[in-house]
Amino acid sequence: MDWWLWCLLGFGLVLAELATPGGFYLMFFGIGALLVALLRFAEVSGPAWMQWVLFSIASIAMTALFRRRFVERLNRTPSISDLDTLVGGRANAVEKIDAGSMGRVEMRGTAWQARNVGAESITAGEECRVEKVDGLVLAVRAAKGGV
Repeated sequence: MDWWLWCLLGFGLVLAELATPGGFYLMFFGIGALLVALLRFAEVSGPAWMQWVLFSIASIAMTALFRRRFVERLNRTPSISDLDTLVGGRANAVEKIDAGSMGRVEMRGTAWQARNVGAESITAGEECRVEKVDGLVLAVRAAKGGV
């Protein structure tokens, strides 16, 4: 098979992968076809049966070696434990937050919505401690006395 036919097959398989909700199999076979096209263009590959063997081996090997890591990287979602690192941290009140009320605090350079779960009001600029994270709302308490 000519090198340009391998290119067409490779690009066709990669485009088919992009057009379908597949599990990233066609992409690796497309890359295998492009690899054979490169070898064929450099006149390194042998007869047609050898090209098909190279295509099969390269495609299956790349699928076996790289697919799992590729899918894991694309499907990675932020862990809830990333938010749990906020618990116990210190924040500064941007505005006065009465007991049981909502307000804004600043923590790690970002403004957050916060609910004062303590019995005391938190004044603007006062340091408070994060007790819990509920979605994007921090449950805070005044950090008086170095608590």
